[in-house]
Amino acid sequence: MNERQRARRPGGRSARVGAQVHQAVTALISERGYGNFTVGDVAARAGVADSSIYRRWGSLETLLTDVALTRLNAQSPMPDTGSLAGDLRTYAAQVAREITGPDGPAVLHLAVALSSSGQQGLQAGADLRAERTRQLQSMLDRARDRGEPAPDAFDVLDHILAPMYIRVLFGMAPLTPDYIDGLVDRLL
Repeated sequence: MNERQRARRPGGRSARVGAQVHQAVTALISERGYGNFTVGDVAARAGVADSSIYRRWGSLETLLTDVALTRLNAQSPMPDTGSLAGDLRTYAAQVAREITGPDGPAVLHLAVALSSSGQQGLQAGADLRAERTRQLQSMLDRARDRGEPAPDAFDVLDHILAPMYIRVLFGMAPLTPDYIDGLVDRLL
């Protein structure tokens, strides 16, 4: 089956294998931490051949990046509420639910680990940040198009996402709605 045929069958075998592999990666990160498993471990956990993983993703780092991006994109889509304040509050609440949910800390640890694991890992982390920044920028551009003043995408990262990530990574105080709204208020 070629790529075009696979693209027409989003619920087919390819999608099932992808989902099994992604779940295996998330489980292994939760159990062992980043860097403590191989493609063979992922394949065994997912019930697929190593060659299937290499054929589809090429390397462990590429697979890990795909898992992190897929999870971030699926769980934290960019909202469009009609106002920047509403978009940022909705987005921040989505991210908070994502990173504190059952697999959230594993995905967050993966994103951090990718940034510090050699050249391939650095590239994977850069790709992850670039995609998230691109998505944030689309939300900010919509606000500007509506005539609203909007911060820079890096300001959103620095003032909303980073504090939430730090709290989760270091097991600090919970991410309450009041705390999240306060982050947005201080940024705006």
